[in-house]
Amino acid sequence: MILVTGGAGYIGSHCVIQLLEQGNDVVVFDSLEVGHIETIETLQNSFKQNFKGFVKGNLQNFEEINQVFKQYKIDAVVHFAAFSQVGESVENPQKYYFNNVYGSLNLFRAMLENSVKKIVFSSTAATYGEPVYTPIDEGHPQNPINPYGSSKLMIEKILDDYDKAYGLKSVRLRYFNVAGADSKSRIGEWHEPETHLIPNILKSTFSGGQTFKMFGTDYDTVDGTCVRDYINVEDLINAHLLALKYLNNGGETNYFNLGTTDGNSVKQVFTACEKVTQKQIPVDVQGRRAGDPATLVADNKKAKSVLNWTPEKTLEESVKTAYEWESVLQNRLNN
Repeated sequence: MILVTGGAGYIGSHCVIQLLEQGNDVVVFDSLEVGHIETIETLQNSFKQNFKGFVKGNLQNFEEINQVFKQYKIDAVVHFAAFSQVGESVENPQKYYFNNVYGSLNLFRAMLENSVKKIVFSSTAATYGEPVYTPIDEGHPQNPINPYGSSKLMIEKILDDYDKAYGLKSVRLRYFNVAGADSKSRIGEWHEPETHLIPNILKSTFSGGQTFKMFGTDYDTVDGTCVRDYINVEDLINAHLLALKYLNNGGETNYFNLGTTDGNSVKQVFTACEKVTQKQIPVDVQGRRAGDPATLVADNKKAKSVLNWTPEKTLEESVKTAYEWESVLQNRLNN
């Protein structure tokens, strides 16, 4: 049985669906501060046999998470539960260190007390900080520039220590820009407020009239706008299942970048959104923002060679599923 923390959130819920579709028994633990009970209900209704339970709880309360291990026979954990807004982490670092780091410590303690020694951890490219070179491989220096990235790096270091001391085996997956939604439109990205580029562009086609600010068109890139690595959420989750397989086969503690290696510019993202929606989206071009690197893309050779993972979906496919999900979500919210 697999425990998924943060399984009511965007990426966590996609992991739950793929685990269930492959016949795994799954338990979800989530505080619902960011996740949605409607997502849990969708998962429960779609997979009555293998969805073994949902526990509303907070990782900052050790007894709440420890009770899950007492109640269910957990074999491995996939750990998504975290706050992830970079700007908010700068304004309120205490919130991030308590929730992300202290919460993870409680989870690891509960795992050890109940003899569960395998975990896949949702990390981030934010642990690298400003790029020294690109594409970024796993050997790139880790110098995060915000508390969110720092909190994730701290957890990575803790996992190293827990492996050496207690034999807790982990795979850390460092995401770049996650995009898209479930290909059957059962679940998708649902943040309040939404801060990610693609869903915000798509939302404007429903609300109408919103102009998007494009910061900087004079970068040394294919069209002058910033390039980022957009990885489809279903491709991303496939790597998590392969990471679980790797651990189940006796794999040692390890870490991998999850990205496409290609990258797409901001202009290319807008073009893809306009193509999928068949709507023209107004743009206000402004100067560069401070601290925006020209290019941030992943080197994913390690994940390909060790996990046998290859991302398959294009940016346009990600935009298409995100748009289909946004249509479902807008209908749900407005009726």
